[in-house]
This record gives sequence, C-alpha cells and structure tokens, in this order.
Amino acid sequence: MAIDAVLFDFSGTLFRFDDAAFNDACLTDANGRLLDTHEIAEIMRRMTAPVGQFVEFDAEGQYAWENRDLDPALHRRAYLDVLEQSGVPADQAARLYGLMRDASEWTPYPDTGGVLRALHESGVRVGVVSNIAFDIRPAFADRGWHRYIGEFALSYEVGAMKPDTRLFEAALDGLGVTPDRALMVGDSLEADGGAKALGCTFALVDPLPTEDRATALWDAVRAHGLLTP
Repeated sequence: MAIDAVLFDFSGTLFRFDDAAFNDACLTDANGRLLDTHEIAEIMRRMTAPVGQFVEFDAEGQYAWENRDLDPALHRRAYLDVLEQSGVPADQAARLYGLMRDASEWTPYPDTGGVLRALHESGVRVGVVSNIAFDIRPAFADRGWHRYIGEFALSYEVGAMKPDTRLFEAALDGLGVTPDRALMVGDSLEADGGAKALGCTFALVDPLPTEDRATALWDAVRAHGLLTP
C-alpha cells in the first residue's frame, strides 16, 4: 500500500530539548553547588522522556502528572514538581521550565527540515502529532517549515494523549488520509506506536542527542519507500 501521509512526533523525533539548555541555566542544588553533567542528564531525561514516571507525587501531583499534556496548568504543576524533587531550587525550576516551554529553545535534528521539505515537495502530506501542553508551531514557523505541515494534532488542543487513537485520528482527518496509507514516525513504541491500532505503519527512531543522529528521519521514510534516491 502506498504511503500518502507521514505523521511525526515532536520531542525526540523532529526536535529535542538538548543538554545545552540545561547547561546554560547553570543549575545548582539547594546549597549552591553546580550540578554536574550526569545530574543534568538525569534531570533532562525526567523532563523529556515520552513515557514513565521518575518521582513520587502526592494525590494532586499524580493527577497533574497523568494529565499533564492535556492542560497547561497541570503541565506546569507536574514538571515544577519533577524539577524540585530532582533537587533544583524553586527559582531555578521556574526558569528552566520557562525555557522548556519556549519553542526557540528546542533544537531540530539535522535532517528535520530537509525531510519535511522533501515530503511536501513530493506530494506526501505531513502531520505533527504530539503529547504537549504548549504551542510548538513557532519552532516550525521560525524556520519557515510551517508551510510543510498540513496538520498539527496537539494533545492539549485535541483533548487526548497518545497512545489514545483519537490524537492520531485528528491528524489523519485533518490531512484527509486513511490510516492504512499513513506512516507514523516516533521515538516511543508505547506512545507513538499507538498509531498501529488504527492500521498505520510505524517507524521507531532513537531520541539521541541531535549531534549524534544525522539521518534517522531520512532512513525511516526511505525504509518505507519514500524519498528514495
């Protein structure tokens, strides 16, 4: 079956909130000691992993965590809690959370722009499907890539989180494509792989640091007969 549309996850697939943002924040513990690279890497993992829970919450915090990508206020509550439980002082946690919500702080993978443009120019429709509680469109618009995206299905706007099939359905409906003619590319088999329940083809990429992953998007689409040299 031919592929008429490709859906992409955002975090860990097209863009990444890289270590540089954490390092530039000069994070310290409560005693003013600068956090080392291993501590920063662990905090980044807790902030950006697509699935999993890394700290214990009270009842209110647990509700916020489980529903964080459906409501901006819950998202803020959950991630400030994660940061503070990870040893980041409250003032620094608020500053770092603000960086995370700033689309300009996210780094695209080296092949993101080229793949999006090539798909668009070849007539393949493109959608972005993300569990997210803030608007990521500026990350694309700032680079002129928004014109390649036919539909953004964002969890806080749709009211559903991956792997709930309603989020994928929203993207496919917006693109006018049936699931059997769509490829979903993402970094989480559990979350992004939920598209398979609809009948979409699925390709998994590794959410490596951007400097360590140069061609994964090209490889994923070419493996499914798209953009072949």
